[in-house]
Amino acid sequence: MRILLSRTDRVGDLILSTPAIASVRRSFPDAHVTLAASRYNAVVVDRSPDVDAVAELGADEGPGDFGARFRGVDLAIALAPRDVDHRIVAATGAPRRVGYTYASRWAARAALQRRLTDVVLSVADPAGAERDPSRVVAHEVDQVLAVVVAAGAQALARDLVLPVTDADRAAVAGLPPAPIVVQLGKRWTEHGSTAASCLELFRELRALGRPLVATYGEDAKALGARVSKAGVADAVLGNLPFHVWVAAFERAACVVTIDTGATHVASAVRVPTVVLFEHAWFRLASQEWSPYRVPNAVLRKPPDESDASLRASRAEIVSAVAALL
Repeated sequence: MRILLSRTDRVGDLILSTPAIASVRRSFPDAHVTLAASRYNAVVVDRSPDVDAVAELGADEGPGDFGARFRGVDLAIALAPRDVDHRIVAATGAPRRVGYTYASRWAARAALQRRLTDVVLSVADPAGAERDPSRVVAHEVDQVLAVVVAAGAQALARDLVLPVTDADRAAVAGLPPAPIVVQLGKRWTEHGSTAASCLELFRELRALGRPLVATYGEDAKALGARVSKAGVADAVLGNLPFHVWVAAFERAACVVTIDTGATHVASAVRVPTVVLFEHAWFRLASQEWSPYRVPNAVLRKPPDESDASLRASRAEIVSAVAALL
């Protein structure tokens, strides 16, 4: 049996899909499983014990042409509710083509009924979740598991899969033990947070008596430089190789982050997490993308950047970290 799985969007979303990928492997142990990924997120599964091959969608390659490479597979599953992944799966022509979309998106539903053989509906529509505070939105992990169940998976796995090696751990062995790790990102500097407030957060976290480590990617180089120059962290690490970054999180006593894939990296290595979600989409994000199966605190950014709002937000973060330590 040949199976194609497709998820070409963000790193965090692919991490949250690893239980579904593991469930496919458990349910079809003798199948050859290929995962279609992007050049950006493929690093999540390059060590996966649950896939036999990873195929990267090129920047200049259309999803239809890419999916047609896999004609002859027996089962194709889109693990993301995105047009790109739906088109990849449809182009395989597999006897079973499974995916999901939002229940409220009627046009997408109609199109998918023509492209796929099985369509799972999700209520995690962003606008609807914010309009109706009583709506319960399933976690992304559970939504994707529902898709592979519809495709025939019966032996379900629920742990996130993100292997770390001794070599990865050795690369961060010089970090202080059991630190508070703060993942920097652009969102610390906008929409209810500022760079100055982020620096002050480090100073206030210092009162908890733990070493402080800052990590950042390409989007937060400037903020990382400011944190380093201000001397508010014991170590500042930027643009680490992916699995070394994961190993740095694994050493943490607690991870503090805004809404990025860092939330799910921390969950994968089972570290308590404080995550600060955007004010505008809090109801949806705090349910669908919350830390998974780890002790956590889910907080909401303030609606403005007044001194009082920023001070209250920092106090909330520090209190949440203290409770998790």
